[in-house]
Order: sequence, then C-alpha cells, then structure tokens
Amino acid sequence: MNKLWSKGHEPHQHVEQFTVGNDRKLDLQLAKHDVRGSMAHVQMLQSVGLLTKEEMEQLLAALRSVLEIAERGEFVIEEGVEDVHSQVELMLTRTLGEVGKKIHSGRSRNDQVLVDLKLFMREEMQHMAQLVQRLFQQLQALSEKHKDVLMPGYTHFQIAMPSSFGLWFGAYAETLTDDMQLFSGAYKIVNQNPLGSAAGYGSSFPLNRAMTTALLGFETMHYNVIAAQMSRAKAAYALACSMAAIASTLNKLASDCCVFMSQNFGFIGFPDDLTTGSSIMPHKKNPDVFELVRGHSNRLQSLPHELALMTTNLPHGYHRDYQLMKDCLFPAITTLKDCLTMTEFMLQHIQVNTEILDDPKYDHLFTVEEVNRLTLEGMPFRDAYRKVGQQVADGTFKSDKQAHHTHEGSMGNLCTAAVAEKMEEVMGLFGNGTHN
Repeated sequence: MNKLWSKGHEPHQHVEQFTVGNDRKLDLQLAKHDVRGSMAHVQMLQSVGLLTKEEMEQLLAALRSVLEIAERGEFVIEEGVEDVHSQVELMLTRTLGEVGKKIHSGRSRNDQVLVDLKLFMREEMQHMAQLVQRLFQQLQALSEKHKDVLMPGYTHFQIAMPSSFGLWFGAYAETLTDDMQLFSGAYKIVNQNPLGSAAGYGSSFPLNRAMTTALLGFETMHYNVIAAQMSRAKAAYALACSMAAIASTLNKLASDCCVFMSQNFGFIGFPDDLTTGSSIMPHKKNPDVFELVRGHSNRLQSLPHELALMTTNLPHGYHRDYQLMKDCLFPAITTLKDCLTMTEFMLQHIQVNTEILDDPKYDHLFTVEEVNRLTLEGMPFRDAYRKVGQQVADGTFKSDKQAHHTHEGSMGNLCTAAVAEKMEEVMGLFGNGTHN
C-alpha cells in the first residue's frame, strides 16, 4: 500500500485493514479540498524559497488537472493507496517525477487533513446555510399567506387559546434564526487556518502561514500550533452542536405536522402523492416523510454526544481516534441536508384547513379573549376570570371567535420583516460560498 509514512516495511494485513477502516471511501469527499490546500501550500513554498517558480508552475498545473478530475466526481483512490493525500501525491509524481515529491515539505498529514476537513466543513456549512435560508423563506411566505387563518393553540396538549397558521409557521421561521446564530458561531470556529501547524508542533521551515490563510480564504488562522491540532475535535463538535440545534427545530415541526395531519386534528393535509398508504387499510394517508424527518432529527441530536464520547480524555496532540469522527460527521451532514430539502419541498404543497374552529369542541378557545375584554372595560381581572369560568360551567359561554392581538409578535402583528432582518444579518456571516 502506498503510504506517505512508509520507511521500507509494511504493517500486518489485519492491522492495515483495521486502521484504514472506512477512510478511503470517506476521503473521496475531501479530494478537491486536498488539492486546493496543496495549491496554496505550493505557492507558499515558492514564496519562501523551497520551490523554484518553474517547479511551482509545474505543480500548480498538475494540481489543476487533479482538481478538474475531482470536481467531475471521477477522482479514485487506487487499490493499495492509503488515503486521499497519498493518491494526490502519487498522481503528481507520476506526472512530474521528483518535483511531485517536494509538495509535502513543511507539512504533515495531520495539518494536511485538518485543512481538508476545515475546507470541507466550511463548504458544507455554506450549503446547509443556504438550505436553511430557503426553508426560512418558505415558512415566512406561508406565515404571511395564512396569517388570518385561526387555529387552536395547546398547552399540556389541551385546547388552550387561539393561535393562527401565521403564528405557527412564523414561529419555526424565527426559531431557525436562533439556530443559525449558533451555526454561525460554529462557522467562525471552522473558518480558521490550521495549515503550517504540521504534526502539532510547527516546523523549522520558514513557512508563511498568513499567505496560505489568505489564499484559502480563511477568516483567520489558528495561531498556536497545538491549538490548531486540537481544533480538529473542537471544530467538529461545534459543527455537530449547531447541526443538532437545526435538527431539533426540524424535529418539532415534523412532529407537529404528523399530529396535525391526523384525522383527530385535520388541521393540514398534503396531496396524495406526497403521502403513503397501508397494505390493508385503503383510507390511510401516512405522514412518512415527516416521520422520517423526525427520526433522522433525533439521531442528529445525538451527534454531539457521540463525538464528545469519542474524544473524551484524549490528551493534546494527534490520536488515531480522530479518524473515526468522519464516520459520524460526514453521513450526518448528508442527512441534515436531505431533511432540510424534504421539509422545504413538503411545505411547498401543504394544504391548510381554514374551517377548523367551526367544530364546537373549540367553543371554549376564546375564554381568555373574553376575560381580557371584560378587564379592558373596567372589571377587575379576577372577577372577570370567575364570571367567564362560571359561564363555562353553566354552558352559557358564547364567543364571536375573533382574536384581537396587536402587540409585537402576536397574531395581529407577526413582525415578519423584522424576523427577516435577523436572518439576513446572520446569513451575511457565511460569505458568498466562492472560496478557492
């Protein structure tokens, strides 16, 4: 097997299979990032005299060819090659001979994979942020469209007070802005350059880390080389926590949709081709999409715990345990993107019941409205509360089923534009997604 660390002897086959694990497959997702990191590294090496200008130009041309292969999805880690780093270097040496071997000067596989991971996470976070923004916009549009359609609000799963579809959709939109605040914090942790930290203790080569930071579009660098090495677990954990926050919002929204689709509620519906049926009950329209979003979201919320347990009690410096984080994190990123995409797609087709409150079981929904009306007319609140309570007990309570809410954030004043400004502000922290 082709290894960057080979010193003339090979490990036992069982050791090799166990230690490589699933890495070769997962590393395919890092290929273009490995090439881009190498391109920045090569330019820096030339600037400090470790490569000639001609060697730099040869390496950059060869790396661009590899990058094109990776961006077409045709990059392959050959049989017998350990990882993406080894494969890229092998391709360079086949093309350029001895010049290709110079690319590893001044770095270790440790900071090489770190920069790959940071570039990968940054790009994936930009993509996830865009998907969240699309879902946010869909929720806000639905909130405005259905802002005057009343629905029951619940506490303790008991009929409580009037709500509205505008309020319900808008709640999830604004909650996503909170999630994105946490997400943006994780993005700032990820968006720091570790390249040049080598194996975690720096290098005696006169590296220019500021140059690679600028070339790779990082906001800043991890200055302390030990801190840079420790950032592998910290960055992944921060990302996992922020993903779990988004997942918790999707989970609650999906759970609401499952309940509201049931015949006992009948608040919302979806076209037949977006639901599934039963093998024996011909009337069934099952909310499988939302049930799976709910289930996936629960799994995503376990991700921070899994990563934390994987790295607990590790002293500073590199440990092979870190390799296993990719097994958890990479599939989780795909799952969250799928859940965001499917939720936004389903909401494009949601059908809202505009006649929910015609059902007499919601007659008592407006008792608080009546208590407040009497209080505004001058009756002490406790007296008004007792009067309306007696009417409910006597069966004489009547209501016009109208809600009169005007304060900020209430049914009559959703503050949609203000919430949109919140999201616009936080989305500005993710850049334009064009880092090279």
